[in-house]
Amino acid sequence: MADKRILVLGVGNILFTDEGIGVRCIERMQQDFTFSDNVTLMDGGTLGTKLMGPILESDYLIVCDAVLCGDAPGSVYRLMGEDLRKSLAFRDSMHQTDLVDTLGMCELVGNRPEAIVIGMEPADYHTMALELSETADRSMPVMIESVVREILSAGGTCTPN
Repeated sequence: MADKRILVLGVGNILFTDEGIGVRCIERMQQDFTFSDNVTLMDGGTLGTKLMGPILESDYLIVCDAVLCGDAPGSVYRLMGEDLRKSLAFRDSMHQTDLVDTLGMCELVGNRPEAIVIGMEPADYHTMALELSETADRSMPVMIESVVREILSAGGTCTPN
């Protein structure tokens, strides 16, 4: 079988401090690493159903996002199954469309990839600012390390630049 097609999707609104955690994670990974051909990194912003195409073309979906689990800000999580709803992209919230709905639509048209979320508890997602909070910025290496582990376990490669 061909290599698993891995999509690493950073979501969130970069205009609201830590709501942009997922997008900032993707930006740093694109800058710091080179990936195998079966790995695609994508800034999904708040695109909702417009993400269906790239999701349909993948076998394994890693979503990077801010998550609300109630732990200390900066905590990093790996979520699957019902826990996906703790990710802001998987709730009816700031993103245009619930990502669970988007995955459901992908299933209806023939390909719902296995999906996990690597997320971080935000310190501030209400203040309008382009920078991450100091707490989120300090925790970003832990989040990136978790995403890299996920890519490797799914059959991709990731080489530091």
